[in-house]
Amino acid sequence: MIVTTPARSLRADAARNRELLLAAAEEEFVERGLDASIADIARRAGVAKATVFRHFATKEELIAAIVGSHFSALTAVARGLLESADPGAALLEFLTVAADGLQQQDLTFLQTASEGDSTVIALRDELHATVDSLVERAREAGAVRADITGTDVFLLICAPVHAAGFLPRPAPDLWRRYLGIIFDGLRPEGANPLPLPAPSWS
Repeated sequence: MIVTTPARSLRADAARNRELLLAAAEEEFVERGLDASIADIARRAGVAKATVFRHFATKEELIAAIVGSHFSALTAVARGLLESADPGAALLEFLTVAADGLQQQDLTFLQTASEGDSTVIALRDELHATVDSLVERAREAGAVRADITGTDVFLLICAPVHAAGFLPRPAPDLWRRYLGIIFDGLRPEGANPLPLPAPSWS
């Protein structure tokens, strides 16, 4: 008797392996930088090297998948906040979630390595558009100053973590202090005119 594996089960196994590989690769890149090898990633994930290549043809494709998954996750968070009754609190919550994720794993170097990938660019632009909508709602509600744009806020996403990172041994939650300073700077109360216009995204 021939026993066949349902296609749904095969797809579930493939999806599970892909998630294991992405998690293992992210940890490996954080520890070893861009020199992390496919063999080391496969070993950490507990799969054969060939399994990695079945999912990702090159290391560059794997890096792009990691970065893209983080952009997609942040976009989902931002979209979930678009219907919030308090647009100002929604924007602050988004920036808090984004900074908290960066504090756990700063993948800026992977974003730099994948900046030419068309899929990553599309996912980044999708995130930017959603952040722009969050900022527009906050601006219309008077929660942030009238001259703040989505691009301004998008560029500030990494700022709290990077500011705290200049200390040799920062406290784990020190980034929250700098996020508070940044968000106070976004508020309209006591705001002075900005010296330059907002940058263009395109």
